Amino acid sequence: MSVTLPIGANPWIWHSPVTDADLAATIPRLAHWGFDAVELPLEQPDDWTPSFTTELLTGCQVRPAAVIAVMPPGRDLVRASSATVRATQEYLVRCVDAARRVGAPVVAGPLYAAVGRTWRIADQERAAVYAELREALAPVVEHARAAGVRLAVEPLNRYETSVLNTVAQTLEALDGLPTETVGVALDTYHQNIEERGLDIAARQAAGRIAHVQVCANDRGTPGSDHLDWPGFLRTLLTSGYDGPLCIESFTAHNESIATAASVWRPLAASQDAIAVDGLAFLRKMLSLL
Repeated sequence: MSVTLPIGANPWIWHSPVTDADLAATIPRLAHWGFDAVELPLEQPDDWTPSFTTELLTGCQVRPAAVIAVMPPGRDLVRASSATVRATQEYLVRCVDAARRVGAPVVAGPLYAAVGRTWRIADQERAAVYAELREALAPVVEHARAAGVRLAVEPLNRYETSVLNTVAQTLEALDGLPTETVGVALDTYHQNIEERGLDIAARQAAGRIAHVQVCANDRGTPGSDHLDWPGFLRTLLTSGYDGPLCIESFTAHNESIATAASVWRPLAASQDAIAVDGLAFLRKMLSLL
């Protein structure tokens, strides 16, 4: 029997930052192609307007999968000045508020440190960093709980952070925070680098998976790769996950996002192909399970 999970896409495939105008151009196209959902990256709190976005989503019958929090240099909850931590907390609270206003169930991303910030962390320091993260994240967690929004903390690969690289580390860091409000965001790009297998990562995160992003091992079209998609998707389903699979990729034609994501060449014949071919592949894989 075939199974169904909603499938979404991230406008970063085409645009960065994502504005009202970009959403107005992108969301109707996603609806036309047959996508169920869309991620909403919020690089700065006022990049897009919640009221406008809600009207657009409703008109196109596309659900908001998640607000994606963005952590550039200067956004940190660990090993940072008190002013930096406060500003980062305020930004994350704004993300939660935006999610509540558009009806997105999740705020997802590396909600702990700036992407690209790395340093060698000894075991003793790591325990202290995780305790610091829990303390700094606590008021955001409480705000999210009151708003009915879940936080999804995303481990990144070793080249983008030294704080959380694996599901095991993420679960350790989140230990003690409420499962119903704080979960794990899985991203096949990062898990392919850091985990022994995508299915193993999904199995470890079972019961706490709050959001899932998918792409090929090179950040291109899902399916144009060597990843074990049947094993990964089967494990997701047996873990009880019933949320969207969101295609996240980036364009090499936008200097800022290409540099941030280290995308130095086109990853498919076109950016549209990443979305359209990825959607067809994921639908096919789910139909075979």
